Amino acid sequence: MLDPKEKRLGYKKTKLGWIPNEWNILKINDVGKVVTGGTPNTNQKEYWNNDHLWFTPSDINLFLKFADSSKRRISNEGLKNSSATLFPKGTIMVCTRATIGELAISKYEASTNQGFKNLIVNDKNDVEYIFYLLRQYKNVLIKLSSGSTFLELSTNDFRTIKLAIPPIQEQKAIANCLSTWDIAIEKQTQLIQAKQTQKNALMQQLLTGKKRLPGFTEEWEEKSLTYFLEYTPRPITKPNIPFTKLGIRSHCKGTFQNKNFKPEAIAIDKLFEVKKNDLIVNITFAWEGAIAIVKQEDDGGLVSHRFPTYTFKKNIGSSLFFEQFIKTKRFRFLLELISPGGAGRNRVMSKKDFLKLKITIPEYKEQTAIANILNTADKEIELLQVQLQQLQQQKKGLMQQLLTGKKRLKY
Repeated sequence: MLDPKEKRLGYKKTKLGWIPNEWNILKINDVGKVVTGGTPNTNQKEYWNNDHLWFTPSDINLFLKFADSSKRRISNEGLKNSSATLFPKGTIMVCTRATIGELAISKYEASTNQGFKNLIVNDKNDVEYIFYLLRQYKNVLIKLSSGSTFLELSTNDFRTIKLAIPPIQEQKAIANCLSTWDIAIEKQTQLIQAKQTQKNALMQQLLTGKKRLPGFTEEWEEKSLTYFLEYTPRPITKPNIPFTKLGIRSHCKGTFQNKNFKPEAIAIDKLFEVKKNDLIVNITFAWEGAIAIVKQEDDGGLVSHRFPTYTFKKNIGSSLFFEQFIKTKRFRFLLELISPGGAGRNRVMSKKDFLKLKITIPEYKEQTAIANILNTADKEIELLQVQLQQLQQQKKGLMQQLLTGKKRLKY
């Protein structure tokens, strides 16, 4: 609640809070024209060709700010025979159905389906400033949405949303500042993608023996997993206090689903304790690659009988090497082979069959050398990801300051 007696030098009290004296409160309809989208008959081939971009909500999620390509394109005939509207480049496309609040600026002349409200910003306002401002309004858009089958924001409700609008020169200054952060975020993202591509190529070479490290010449031999692993169940009675239960999702890429449970939430009385560097398989979804190695933060967690636990034999199997090896397509293919066919997703793998599975990998010393190289690459990627998160948090904090007028820029 705003205190009616409170005064702030250079600011005025509004329904949106305290804003600078030079700023105004305007409705979305006052900063531009709102147009909607539509979908022509998808069975009419003549409605679909390469004439114009035609965006759906799933397209928008792919872009940080500017959208320059769509999965489908609409023809002039399609526009004539639907409610889709062709709008100019620079239009802000806002999802108001399904993924409500997602948005992007069209880099070219385009159209959308009916899941959007598209804002053609007038020349009294800066497109990129309005884009950043609307990005902050996601929760507002969701709150205003309604519907029994799915949530949707009406055109009228969207048009009447109120915004805090500074003079256009200050809008441009704010947009330029935030764009600088966007450029840094985009470059960091591209660098992470490039490093991941390099690491994937390195995995393909090192984990198959196509590329050998200096000093290693011994032939790799085919051996069953029982040569490297030992089945090591650690049964315990279900604790009477809340505990951490581990699970492995399908397509998890070697990571755990880690949740805290109360005793009454688990029907079974017997669980199994896991330790750091254990290898665990979800026997129900092994065929989807549901396998992982316990990390330090997961040490001491509990699993059900559906997650058999294996330990690595000393100086024979390297947990660091297998951490990389179990993520390969080849290993997942082998898991599929030993997971019997069943109805739907019911393909429970045998624990005995798992240990019989044959793989071709090097002896322990070369395993360790390969793992060190790949883990170094992983740490570099993790560091870059931390830096990316820091940039994103810094930008988020800056947006909260600049878009509310709490922090002012010279212009």
